[in-house]
Amino acid sequence: MDRFGKSGIFYGHGTDNALDEAAFLVLRTLGLGFDADEKQLDRTIDESQKKLLLSRIEERIKTRKPTAYLLGEAWFAGLKFHVNEHVLIPRSPLAELIEDQFQPWCNPEHINTVLDIGTGCGCIAITTAKFLPSANVDAIDISAKALSVARKNVEYHDLCERVSLIESDVFSELDGKTYDLIIANPPYVDDQDMVTLAEEYRHEPALGLYAGPDGLDIVHRLLGNAAHHLNARGILIVEVGNSQYALEEAYPDVPFLWLDFEHGGEGVFLLERKDLLPLSG
Repeated sequence: MDRFGKSGIFYGHGTDNALDEAAFLVLRTLGLGFDADEKQLDRTIDESQKKLLLSRIEERIKTRKPTAYLLGEAWFAGLKFHVNEHVLIPRSPLAELIEDQFQPWCNPEHINTVLDIGTGCGCIAITTAKFLPSANVDAIDISAKALSVARKNVEYHDLCERVSLIESDVFSELDGKTYDLIIANPPYVDDQDMVTLAEEYRHEPALGLYAGPDGLDIVHRLLGNAAHHLNARGILIVEVGNSQYALEEAYPDVPFLWLDFEHGGEGVFLLERKDLLPLSG
């Protein structure tokens, strides 16, 4: 922990301080759970474990590679996911919304079909399927490499019958399918923020981060086409982060409902299909 604290590394991929980052790296490198008891924590590690642990600490500091990539795993809504540098590391506040079954904004009993746009490692699609056990989820991504990671996670969580992976550029390959709920965590980093990103983020695929000068390239497409893919009472939920302000300036007449999160996070809006119809192309 002391080395992390003095190194100037950036935290933002599941932890926000040196202690939690060090605990994540040490516990998972040694194959221990986050609830490890005192007996496990006090045991002596062998030389091979010590060598691996020290090498990962060095790599984390020298390369600024996020710990999740060093371990090949990340956690989202209490679930474990395989990750590599073809996908973003899960960290969305949408986890809290999913754990609440999208209440009070949706009646979970009325959500039978879900679309996850920009699925990456599949964490949003998979957790949605876990917390909405009667729903079928289509998970799309433009990246075949990201979908290969998502496939591993769908299989790991035994959801092949309820989570379908589709290679698609936003709605392009959906053939007019409609859904009760569309969730999207698209790229939303703008020109200015791309320049100032911490080195840790530069290990992630730019395709999952950058979205044009104002960070809204994908969001414009979502707003213009989502109504065609929502059922009559369907809802669109999108994370745009700090591009929220650019979005409000671009669409001053749209009644965005910005969601609050008990455990932190911002820049997530909700719109009903009726709000999206005037924007439909």
